[in-house]
Amino acid sequence: MRVVAAIDKFRGTASAVDAAAAVCRAAAKAGWQCDVRPMADGGEGTLEALGGPNRRTIVMGPLGDPVEAEWRLSKRTAVIEMARASGLALVGGAAGNDPIAASTHGTGELVAAALEAGANRVIVGVGGSATTDGGLGAIRAIFPPARMRGVELLVACDVRTMFVDAAEVFGPQKGATPAQVELLRRRLERLAQIYVEEYGVDVRTIPGAGAAGGLAGGLAALGAELISGFDLVASETDLLDALEGADLIVTGEGFLDAQSFEGKVVGGVLELASSVGVPVVVVAGEVFEDASGEIDAISLVDHCGRERALGDTLACIEEVVLGRMSGKRPR
Repeated sequence: MRVVAAIDKFRGTASAVDAAAAVCRAAAKAGWQCDVRPMADGGEGTLEALGGPNRRTIVMGPLGDPVEAEWRLSKRTAVIEMARASGLALVGGAAGNDPIAASTHGTGELVAAALEAGANRVIVGVGGSATTDGGLGAIRAIFPPARMRGVELLVACDVRTMFVDAAEVFGPQKGATPAQVELLRRRLERLAQIYVEEYGVDVRTIPGAGAAGGLAGGLAALGAELISGFDLVASETDLLDALEGADLIVTGEGFLDAQSFEGKVVGGVLELASSVGVPVVVVAGEVFEDASGEIDAISLVDHCGRERALGDTLACIEEVVLGRMSGKRPR
């Protein structure tokens, strides 16, 4: 019997790598083989899912302070997680952020560092940003744009938000007041016009260009391709090959709700599993009522209680998975 642990992070309590390891510990106790495939959707955790960091570069943080950002370079492919350089967590969350001043300059510095190190393929995971600068800071750090010639630039997105809408959709999460949201929206509108004039790209028409406060759109102006973060991670980690012939797939995330099926890991794994006919168990910290459909889902809060589910997440994952495996029979 073989299980595939294709699981996302449980935000704030367990990384995808640790959650997958917990599934495999349960598998070992049940006498199953386990194939580890920690997943991500383009946001935080993407770097770990694609092999983990092996480089560090000091760059400008979202509000100008220097930060040491980890990234990866392997076989001329660089993996950058923008949250490591321009993330909201770096400024202490929305309360510590200046949503007008926050810049993606540090993310651009990581792209530039990757180019200088010889990368000809750059993957940028966007998510968890402090910024709504439309990627202008990153573009200035990468300048001149001619540096991108011959470089495959891929932006891994987990949303399809349009460029100008990034202000209204994400601004409040980053500490912006209603007046600041309107200011950010006008700034993005003007920036979109500039990108058309300077680069010949109308980022207002590209789904997902609003990811990371418009960083995705700014990189698209430089020639980046915006793709589903889950699809990219699944492809890079050969997930479909791992699923074929498996007896069970365990996926999951911190909160299972309607958004879990819109470009996120759980929805993506369920779709791939359906294509190969393998049953799936979804483990979530909490399962909300709008997570509709015929899904075999387990809530850690229901099984372990809220305090233990949050404080001892990995042990809870191991328990519920072991319980499900113990009753599983070969197909």
